[in-house]
Amino acid sequence: MFHAQLFADKVALVTGGRSGIGFAIAKQMLQLGATVVICSRKEDLLNKATQELQQYGNCSSLPCDIRKSEELQALAEFIKTKHGRLDILVNNAGGQFPSLSEYINDKGWKAVIDNNLNGTFFAIREMANAFFLPQSQGIIVNIIASINRGFPAMAHTAAARAGVENLTKSLAQEWAASGIRINCVAPGIIESSGLETYPQPVQEMFAEAQKAIPLQRFGQVEDIANAVCFLASPLSAYISGVALHVDGAQHLNFDNMGLANLLKSYL
Repeated sequence: MFHAQLFADKVALVTGGRSGIGFAIAKQMLQLGATVVICSRKEDLLNKATQELQQYGNCSSLPCDIRKSEELQALAEFIKTKHGRLDILVNNAGGQFPSLSEYINDKGWKAVIDNNLNGTFFAIREMANAFFLPQSQGIIVNIIASINRGFPAMAHTAAARAGVENLTKSLAQEWAASGIRINCVAPGIIESSGLETYPQPVQEMFAEAQKAIPLQRFGQVEDIANAVCFLASPLSAYISGVALHVDGAQHLNFDNMGLANLLKSYL
């Protein structure tokens, strides 16, 4: 289905592209002929990832905090100067932490909402104004989460990701006449570097939960990269405003209370 020059002459921006899912997306787009720009906040780790990705194609990077519009504007100017255009935006940057809702303080709540919802919107707005709307052409793919039935012990990120999904539906209609398509990919539990950031008991809970996923395995970062590349390609030319679940059917019947019950057991 994918051929080596699928994204030839296309420029793509992958936020949070230095590791995990974002790195896998950037790598696959490079392998399919795209010119790729990645960004994240930590410059040293970003530079290391860029060097690794350059073996697959034309990859460059710029440190950027997506919560700050002025840094996104500087990133847009960097892309414009270096490449002259942007065709694809993948909003992958984000972060969260496990917590029962009653223990999420103001700072924690605002940090996750600011990163996952506000940062995503700011990135969309700045790249649309700099490139997609003037070009009357552009593709946006937002990475969210499997939140169809809520996300206990992750209420902050569930609220933010639900906001991104609804934003996607609004923009798909607002910007359709401008030649812009926008969709979401909703990963389930993915074996990536992000999973390793959770405490050991949480990782053990996830390992046990694997048996309850209908396909009885965790996803791989390549599963998400495949879905993103499909939605970013002409193969999905008539698809806009949807959320594609890539979760082994987890969103249909998975027991969402596993993480919350684990945290309650420590009270």
